[in-house]
Amino acid sequence: MPTTHEVTNQVPPLTGHDVAADPALLEALHREGAGWAEAEVRELGVRAGGRQAQEWGRLAERHSPVLHTHDRYGHRVDEVEFHPYWHELMNVAVRHGLHGAPWADGRPGAHVARAAKVFVWGQADPGHLCPISMTYAAVPALRAEPELAAVYEPLLTSPYYDFGLRVPTAKRGIIAGMSMTEKQGGSDVRANTTRAVPAGEPGTYALTGHKWFTSAPMSDVFLTLAQAPGGLSCFLVPRVLPDGSRNAIRFQRLKDKLGNRSNASGEIEYEGALGRLVGEEGRGVATIIRMVNMTRLDCAVSSASGMRQGLVQAVHHARHRSAFGARLVDQPLMTNVLADLAVEAEAATIAALRLAGAVDRAAAGDAEEEQLRRLGLAVTKYWVCKRAPAHAAEALECLGGNGYVEDSGLPRLYRESPLPSIWEGSGNVAALDVLRAMGRQPEAVEAFFAEVDRAAGADRRLDAAVARLRKDLADLADPAALQYRARRLVERLALVLQGSLLVRHGHPAVADAFCASRLDADWGIAFGTLPPGLDTTAIIERGTPVFPGAEAVPGQ
Repeated sequence: MPTTHEVTNQVPPLTGHDVAADPALLEALHREGAGWAEAEVRELGVRAGGRQAQEWGRLAERHSPVLHTHDRYGHRVDEVEFHPYWHELMNVAVRHGLHGAPWADGRPGAHVARAAKVFVWGQADPGHLCPISMTYAAVPALRAEPELAAVYEPLLTSPYYDFGLRVPTAKRGIIAGMSMTEKQGGSDVRANTTRAVPAGEPGTYALTGHKWFTSAPMSDVFLTLAQAPGGLSCFLVPRVLPDGSRNAIRFQRLKDKLGNRSNASGEIEYEGALGRLVGEEGRGVATIIRMVNMTRLDCAVSSASGMRQGLVQAVHHARHRSAFGARLVDQPLMTNVLADLAVEAEAATIAALRLAGAVDRAAAGDAEEEQLRRLGLAVTKYWVCKRAPAHAAEALECLGGNGYVEDSGLPRLYRESPLPSIWEGSGNVAALDVLRAMGRQPEAVEAFFAEVDRAAGADRRLDAAVARLRKDLADLADPAALQYRARRLVERLALVLQGSLLVRHGHPAVADAFCASRLDADWGIAFGTLPPGLDTTAIIERGTPVFPGAEAVPGQ
């Protein structure tokens, strides 16, 4: 072969590493009471970083789902065909309890363990986590109707992935979807026009209307909103009725999305579809918001996971690629960029896992943790998900042109990154929900600051940021002014929460860099603008991929 084709200075593929070998993740797993799950998390981490799972994810994304409305004879079938690897991904997720399993697990830390598993397995493919997340989030909403919960909760928490169009109660396990928004309203679900009229048995209604975005339309059951005689209400709608006949749910089309292409999202039409009332008539939003709130945790976890994935790719590249006479990782400006990306990823991870802990303790009856969960999830969902696209873009750029081609996997990460910020309430919706929670539940504000104040006195920069935030909250009494500045306010709430957690629990070098840049304003606008004097070597080391059999995870 001619010498012009000799390959030099190229980076070895990043395969076979332990995705769970993440110090921030493992430290939080133990701190939040789920250290008992480390072995399983590490098992999933090795599998997620392996060649087979990465190939599953790549091909499931490359060969997007296909909608079949009719069979060859003209019969209506309304089926979605997936690449076989999609089902492999789903099977692993369900078997390891990434769906509804924590609701049936009495061990302290069950929700934290699940969040950690979502974090690592999502790095094989984030798309299939949509129906997994919906199934997890459906359980607390379904509990508004104990009779239905008694029937369906064991199926939603079952360790069996049982794909196929059959009566839900005849399957070993089921998957749930959500069908909430409509084209005329979007997030304004009270503008929904789908109608529900009583039909047959008490609690049974016939639904007629069009849904603009249905998450996971191939699911066994859906939680959906419709206008009943008593107002907007929540319903459980199965795809197959108890007698084995298909419910009157018609798939119109699948969305041609920017990313998340391994997963199906679609428009559906209810043509007198039968559903069961969940909760009270007129209380549909209050019922389904329990589901929405739980999906926010997964939005934050998924964004943090994507940041970690981008960081590891960037560090791996920089450690093996040379330019201008030195490895990229040894060049001062690149160390600034990589360390800045690492700080952002660790801050996102520590906040997401802390809130998973709040979910866990709230489920066990801790009232203060419930209040922290309520406000903290909305705050963190807004900020962490907002940071993900910029983080993915910078990580991609660390690889230069090699990062811009599909083979690197980073374009796929980049396309996926905006989704969690849009999913179940875009940035403005999340920011306004924070204001709503603060106005209606002052005890949530007290719980939030009680959490932040646990770091009081540990870092002057954090103390000053908290003091400024308290002053701003006191000064913003006018509702219009408060709404105008909602994003700025929520951003600062998120930063002091992340800062307090890093100061208390994080690596000292990461906490120092975070406080110096995010809280003390010694930071530019782009990544790679950290101030001098930081221990960037220690920070970057925590973002270095670990391969099974290599040395222990730094910091452990």
